[in-house]
Amino acid sequence: MSPQPERRPRLPAVFIPHGGGPCFFMDWTIGPADTWDRLAEFLRSFDHLVGSRPEAIIVVSGHHEGDVVEITSSSSPPMLFDYYGFPDHTYELSYPAPGSPALAGRVGELLAAARIDHRLDPDRGFDHGVFVPFLLMYPDADIPVVQVSMRSDLDPGFHLGLGEALAPLRDEGVLIVGSGLSYHNMSAFMTAQAARDSRIFDDWLDAACTSQPATRQSKLGNWGRAPAARAAHPREEHLMPLMVVAGAAGDDVGRTVFRDTAMGATISGYAFGSPVATTAQ
Repeated sequence: MSPQPERRPRLPAVFIPHGGGPCFFMDWTIGPADTWDRLAEFLRSFDHLVGSRPEAIIVVSGHHEGDVVEITSSSSPPMLFDYYGFPDHTYELSYPAPGSPALAGRVGELLAAARIDHRLDPDRGFDHGVFVPFLLMYPDADIPVVQVSMRSDLDPGFHLGLGEALAPLRDEGVLIVGSGLSYHNMSAFMTAQAARDSRIFDDWLDAACTSQPATRQSKLGNWGRAPAARAAHPREEHLMPLMVVAGAAGDDVGRTVFRDTAMGATISGYAFGSPVATTAQ
């Protein structure tokens, strides 16, 4: 049996909107040029939201699914340019953060204890749900990052349980980040329908995430019954990272930390747990 990891001040668990493709690193032409400026500002201030430098980061991206939960285990993850049709220079971005085989193994231990099928993946690189926002959040790329995938059935109860299994990491110096979008209907962006449906769903999501934990878990587990739910998420892969984060939240009540309109739709970010004060040296 592995020794018990040292308990540290508990880090928050955070769900972020990650924008559209490499949106922060190009001239944006789908709508106003400043479409993503507010989100970029939020991501650049992310260390203040967390309050303390994490020792490592777990990321659940809306662009990573597997038939079982996959855990990246490379010590030097490559780049995975999983977007199409963008300017050539956006395929030259680099985010050379190290991976952490040790943390990948610890995640595997926690999932095994929770009877969650999983496998280590030594080959997969950082997808754009990671490297695009993280180039703003932690631009020095000096904190180890491990990706944990969604399961491809996208069952909300399972993903809440996945987050619950990962929750002990918050006491071990590990930041848990879900990277997705609270509205993701690709066929409706920039329409009156998106403006209407995203606001309706986002209001519901805000109330759910800021509810008391038992109510929050019940609401999120039944998110498909929410008003405008399927209009906001015809397929819910960009919402499931929030389920993992909420599952890792435990008894922490959520708060809305970002809200804006981008591409005609309301998008939001949520944090669970208080910032950890940095101790002066």
